[in-house]
Amino acid sequence: MNLSRQVHRLLTFRNLRTRLTLLYMGLFGLALILSAIAVVTAVTNSARHMVRGEMTSAGAVYGQLWEARSSQLGQSARVLAGDHAFRQAVAANDAPAMRSALDDLRARQGLDGALVLGVDGHATPTGVTLDEAARTALFKGLESGGPESGVLTIGGQPFQVVAAPVDTPAPAGWVVFAERLDAAQMRNLEGLSPIPLSAAVVLNPVQASIGQPITVETGQGLSMQLAHPLPSFDPAAKTFLLLTSPLDRAMKPYESLFLWLAAIGAAGLALLMGGTWVLSRGLTQPITALDEAVHRLQQGEYVEAPVTSTDEIGRLAASFNAMVGDLRDREAKLTHMALHDQETGLPNRLSLERQAGGHTDAWVVLFGVDRFEVVRNAIGYDSMGRLLAVLGARLSALADGAPMARVGAGSLGLVIIARSKAEALEAAEHLAAAAQAPISVNGAPVDIALTAGVAGHGAAGSDLPSPVDRAAIALDQARASRQSAAAFDEVAYGDPAGNLSLISELMTALNNGEVSLAYQPKYDFRAQGVTGVEALMRWTHPRRGAVSPDLFIGMAEETGHIRPLTEWAIRRAIEDQKTLAAAGHVLTVSVNISGRLLSDESFADFAVEEVATSGADLCFEITETAVMGNPEMALRTIDRFADAGISVSLDDYGSGLSSLTYLKRIRADELKIDKSFILGLDDSARDGLLVKSTIDLAHGLGLKVTAEGVETPTALALLRGMGCDMAQGYLIGRPAPMAALLDRLAPAEGAKSAAV
Repeated sequence: MNLSRQVHRLLTFRNLRTRLTLLYMGLFGLALILSAIAVVTAVTNSARHMVRGEMTSAGAVYGQLWEARSSQLGQSARVLAGDHAFRQAVAANDAPAMRSALDDLRARQGLDGALVLGVDGHATPTGVTLDEAARTALFKGLESGGPESGVLTIGGQPFQVVAAPVDTPAPAGWVVFAERLDAAQMRNLEGLSPIPLSAAVVLNPVQASIGQPITVETGQGLSMQLAHPLPSFDPAAKTFLLLTSPLDRAMKPYESLFLWLAAIGAAGLALLMGGTWVLSRGLTQPITALDEAVHRLQQGEYVEAPVTSTDEIGRLAASFNAMVGDLRDREAKLTHMALHDQETGLPNRLSLERQAGGHTDAWVVLFGVDRFEVVRNAIGYDSMGRLLAVLGARLSALADGAPMARVGAGSLGLVIIARSKAEALEAAEHLAAAAQAPISVNGAPVDIALTAGVAGHGAAGSDLPSPVDRAAIALDQARASRQSAAAFDEVAYGDPAGNLSLISELMTALNNGEVSLAYQPKYDFRAQGVTGVEALMRWTHPRRGAVSPDLFIGMAEETGHIRPLTEWAIRRAIEDQKTLAAAGHVLTVSVNISGRLLSDESFADFAVEEVATSGADLCFEITETAVMGNPEMALRTIDRFADAGISVSLDDYGSGLSSLTYLKRIRADELKIDKSFILGLDDSARDGLLVKSTIDLAHGLGLKVTAEGVETPTALALLRGMGCDMAQGYLIGRPAPMAALLDRLAPAEGAKSAAV
């Protein structure tokens, strides 16, 4: 991993050592390049300057040689032209004599050719033959008084020509000497120059700088040329001596210098690279080590960077190490705080959950201090913290040193290893009993009673809470069943999460028509028929099917959804009562009212207004215990119902702690005896006595009596004999939807009348 990261940094130039080496190599290489450019430029300029000077000198030397040769040839030509015999031969136009004299002089002077040009343009040549163009150009040039020395092109070849007039005594013509300007003569000229150059006589050159060398591109590469003007007998044909010197030949003596400079530069660059690499390595190694330490610290490892020097990097590494030490100490403190209770110093819930882990034989035991709030209020919060610390140490000692954790205000927990639930429960009971000895706090003994809850790990993928949460639930279950210890009961726990989700769906269910009312008939003994029905809520869930009313109504009361649910039931009951009346059945409809709504004045306003507006005949069934929560407010609300013409029925009478005081104060119209007494009428004379006395008491208070849970003809007959007013139960009729109630209402009345 580290190697791959180093390679990646090297390839992407993220490595400091690489960047330093490349930086210094780049700077040094740039300096070498600039130096080389400067040297090459200086040498090239010097070479060009030297070539320019040498070419200028060569042009001047050739000019002097031209003049000297022209003077020499001119002198010979004038001597011959002044010879008496030669003049007579010219005057007599004696060609053989003229050729003989010309050949003799040409041989002595080493000339390529000589001739006599008459004033009539006729030429008598020897050694060279003039073509028509050359003869015409020469004649015009001499006749017009032009130069007596110059260049003449004969047969495409340039010649240096010198002429001298022949007078007899009148002008008779000219003696002309011609010397070929060929390659041999140019090589002689080239040999006079200290630099390599080539010379040629050219006519009308394309590029020429008269008297000044210029740089041009030639077949030999970049070269320097100088055009030296030469006199010509033809004014239209400008003649020049063209000197050319290739610059690469001029630079050849400096090649060894350039090679040495390149070798020195490469060696210097290599030495610099090696030195820089070594220097940067010594500089970056502690930085790399520090960087690696930072990365490992980022991953949670507490490592220190090596301190190898006392400079800035060394001091930085020392500071980093000090910071790592502080972080390690701080994390240890934070971890201790996160895993321990601050009040008692014991491990906390998180620590206990970690101890539980995933071991299948691990069982969480939670010990709850009974009457915790009473004890805490008696000895104070600080003393209670010390008491729990002592109790935790005692339980830990009894459990062979197992760590004890504080889970809640009055709960301590530990993890034990057991092969079965029974073994874990037995160990919990033993520990709870052994730890209940008094604990001395502030010099006074405090009695401690403990209740234990035990829970193990759930099945894989289970939605049950954690073992600690299940142990807390088991503790509550043990206290509810008045046991010293209990294991988690999954059946009794049920599905709170799923049930809680039902409440969020309940309001939607009202709008979607999933909630309905079922009506259970109430049989009137005196009228010998059904005179009323009780509206019971039903919820058919699209996925769960029928949901128990005890479940969703109880949760609706806890979450505050009971009011919209009850308001919907009242409106629905009023509409259904109208449907019954239209079918010829005038019945009183009873609706159950939660005790939580008796202290809600706005609900009372709603109920009174709905009944007054519709003229409905409703009866509100209220449990006696609902009045006990806020009796004054509840009694005022009941009085408002009574004043509005709404009947009030005391439901489930006898199921709780019935109070004659509240029974006397409540303006009720009906008392409903709980079905727990009615179901035992067939077998229990004691239940019959209680029912009979309740009926007599209610009648004495001016209340009608309805018996719930009537399921046998015997019970119905006994109630009739006791003077009960109405009966309700499966014998009379099960709860049914409105349509089913309408279908069987009339036949049911006839059947009950026959039964009575």
